[in-house]
Amino acid sequence: MLGKKLEEKQENQRNFYNMALTKTQRRERIRKRIRKTISGNSSNPRLSVFRSNKEIYAQLIDDLNGRTIVTASSREKSINGSTKIENSTLVGKLIAERSIEAGIKTVKFDRGGYLYHGRVKSLADGAREGGLKF
Repeated sequence: MLGKKLEEKQENQRNFYNMALTKTQRRERIRKRIRKTISGNSSNPRLSVFRSNKEIYAQLIDDLNGRTIVTASSREKSINGSTKIENSTLVGKLIAERSIEAGIKTVKFDRGGYLYHGRVKSLADGAREGGLKF
């Protein structure tokens, strides 16, 4: 009997913590959990993705030296797809092209707390098509 009450109490606590989070707080918690395990260096940088409602941005970051190596975004003039998913694929290809010019072929993918589908997945697929290895 005591075990069942304890289980109910723990279940209620789990439900309370999950319900109390907003969407951005949940994403931030996931992002921090990912960043604990992923760290980039100059030879194998971190490919960081940020997605807003309209645009998508990608950066190659050297965390040891604290500097950004290469960037690409859907706001650039050369990116002109008809949908946001097409733009994401083009951004992935662009970041791959720029990183290969900089001498980088392998990266660690940091999805930034976003789910791996839709625009984030199409950016990763575009980067793979462009020649980056994850």
